[in-house]
Parts: sequence; structure tokens; C-alpha cells
Amino acid sequence: MEPASSPLIFLHLRVVIGIVVGLSITRLLSGLASFIQHPHSTRVFPTQLGWALTLLLMVVHFWWWEFRLAGISHWNFQLYFFVVFYAVLFFLLCALLFPDSTDDYSGYESYFFSRRRWFFGILALNFGADMVDTLVKGIEHFEALGLEYPIRTTMLILLCLIAMSVGNRRFHAAFMIFTFFYQLSWVVRDLDPIG
Repeated sequence: MEPASSPLIFLHLRVVIGIVVGLSITRLLSGLASFIQHPHSTRVFPTQLGWALTLLLMVVHFWWWEFRLAGISHWNFQLYFFVVFYAVLFFLLCALLFPDSTDDYSGYESYFFSRRRWFFGILALNFGADMVDTLVKGIEHFEALGLEYPIRTTMLILLCLIAMSVGNRRFHAAFMIFTFFYQLSWVVRDLDPIG
């Protein structure tokens, strides 16, 4: 079977990705709103809050960048599945930050550290998927990002692997702050139009 080349395929993909991105943003915003709704029921864990803001920025930027998939002329199921899988990684990260319940834990901090291997493992996988996604958009696109992009991505993956095994609160706070401001810097430097 020949790969599909209709613009309707991209529209179909955007709808599916939009659903997953919408669920991710909903999970983050609901989690953040719960701190306002029930300020005394659970103590805020600043590192978790910082990761929530970082993920919100990353999810919104992901949605912005995925418009560039419109330039792909031929689609197949493997590519379609990969892009949906990449979006699902964001949802899993958001769901890990804000679980349905923390009843089995003393609060968000103990929950976060008990699930750090899952969170940072999926985050590392997410950064790896970003590299593949960038290559899917074309080698010219990948090269246009310069040497900083593969160095940045490799460094973030390595930091995630370290974070999986390190329980030091200062390390985790520093990693979150670094990632947030680096991501913010990356977004600000990428304000060119997508149309």
C-alpha cells in the first residue's frame, strides 16, 4: 500500500494530537488549580510545581512545532503512530505530576520522589522522541537548528538519567530551574512564524 499524501491525513493527525495535547494541558491546569481550590489539603512541592510549568511550556511549544509536519508529503502508519506516541509521552508526564490521589503518600514531595524513575525515564524518552521528530521534518530542518540542538538534547537526556537515581532535593530543584529557563530561552529564540 502506498503512503498517503492527502492534506486530509495531516488534518486527521492534528485532530488526534490536539486531543492528547488538550488532555495534557487539562491535567496540568487541573492539578495547578487544585492548589488554589484546596490550599490546606496538600502542601505544595515547589519542584513539582516548577516541572508543571515547564511541561506546560513544553506542551504548548510542541503543539506549535508540530504544525511543521504539514510539510511532510507522504504519510504512513509508522510515522502517524510515532507522532501520536510522542504526544502521549507528554500526557504521561502530566499524569505523573498530578496523580488521581496521593493518599498513599505524605504529600506531593514524597509522591514525586517515589515516581522519579518513571517521570525522568519518560522525560528522557520524550527528549529522544523530539530528536526523531525533528529528523522526520527533514534533514535541512534538523541542520537549521545548529549544533546546539543535538548537544542540548543529549545533555537533557543525560540529566534525566541522573535524576532517575539521585534523590537529592537541591539537584532536582536545580535541574527543574535549568530546564525551565533553557526551554523558555529556546522558545523565545524560536519566535519565527510557522506559516
